[in-house]
Amino acid sequence: MKAEKLTLHELISLKKQHADRLANQSSAAGESELLDEIPSMIPRPKGKTLKVILKALANKGINIKGTSFDAIIVPDGIDVDFSNVESLQASIGELIFVEIKTTKKESVKDDFSGYFFALSEGEIAASEALGERYQVILYNYVQKKYLKTTVADILSRSKSRTWQLSLQL
Repeated sequence: MKAEKLTLHELISLKKQHADRLANQSSAAGESELLDEIPSMIPRPKGKTLKVILKALANKGINIKGTSFDAIIVPDGIDVDFSNVESLQASIGELIFVEIKTTKKESVKDDFSGYFFALSEGEIAASEALGERYQVILYNYVQKKYLKTTVADILSRSKSRTWQLSLQL
C-alpha cells in the first residue's frame, strides 16, 4: 500500500486534531484523579440531570452555562436528588460548583505561580453569579497537588492578562 502524500495544510490539521485529542484525554485523566481525591466532589452531570440543575439555579435567579463547571462539591450531610428540581431547590444554596484546571508540568510551583491557563466567559459569569459557591481547583496531576481558589483570587494574583475573542463562523 502506497502512502498518500499530504499537503502542508492537511498535515498541520491532522497534527492539531491529534494534539487536541491528547489534551482532552490528559485533562479528563487529571479531573478523574482529582475526583478520587475529593470524595465529596462529583463530576458535572450530563443530559437531563444537568438541565434539572440549571433549571433549579434559574428558579433562584442564577443563570449559568452548563459548560461553566466541571464538578459539584456536595457538603457532608447534604442529600440531593439531582434528578428532582424540588430536591435541588432545597439544597442548591449548599452546593459548590467547581471548574477544574489541570496541568502535568513538573515545573509548576505548589502555589501554582507561573501556571498559565485560560478562563472562559462562561466561567467568569458563573463566578459572578454564584459568588463563593463557585471555585476553581488548579490540579497538577504529575505532582498530585491541588489548590482550591476563586476567580477573584486568580485575577488578583495574575501577573499578565491577555483578552481574546473566540469566534465560530
